[in-house]
Amino acid sequence: MQYHSIKQARFLSRPNRFIAHVELNGAEEVVHVKNTGRCRELLVPGCTVYLEESANPDRKTKYDLVAADKSGLLINMDAQAPNKVFQEWALEGRFVQNLTLLRPERTFGSSRFDFYWEAGPDRRGFVEVKGVTLEEEGLVLFPDAPTQRGVKHLEELMSCRRAGYEAAVCFVVQMARAVHFSPNDCTHPAFGDALRRSAAAGVDLLAYTCKVAPDRLELDQPLPIQL
Repeated sequence: MQYHSIKQARFLSRPNRFIAHVELNGAEEVVHVKNTGRCRELLVPGCTVYLEESANPDRKTKYDLVAADKSGLLINMDAQAPNKVFQEWALEGRFVQNLTLLRPERTFGSSRFDFYWEAGPDRRGFVEVKGVTLEEEGLVLFPDAPTQRGVKHLEELMSCRRAGYEAAVCFVVQMARAVHFSPNDCTHPAFGDALRRSAAAGVDLLAYTCKVAPDRLELDQPLPIQL
């Protein structure tokens, strides 16, 4: 996926989940943060961030904060980007062969999954996509905050398998370098437990790093998963 009109700025503060104060061209600017997660390890005062200028003249904020530089590692922070790059990747035929249908936002049971897909004459399934921005010395972790919604998604993916569908969760690691992916048991042990039960129930677990630049993001290499 491609961004347009990217500007480099210096992060100052984040008064709430939705906005940040940055220094852009020597002046302070209020910008929209495209990630409601904590991201405390990324948004450190003084760090370099990247903004996309909005084409909508009626917006209250002129820019979206989409990426941050963490000690030389560029990390995309756009919470909407993982679904977009997964969709591009899947439509290129890199998810399943003979893909005939890829439809976003489909409901099964009491959950709405990111994608429903069909391939060939008799394959069909659901995929939930999770963006990963938390990195600790090469280890990438999800979630960065407790997520009951994430646990519910895993429970429903297991229900999909029992109903005869294929099911997968894809962790889109929004950075280029990592050693392996693991569930963040310290932050949310219930999610880690649900992820391990999902794997045992036949839900496919995928993790991929990304090619990251200030103006683009692309799914890249498979990453080992350590449960």
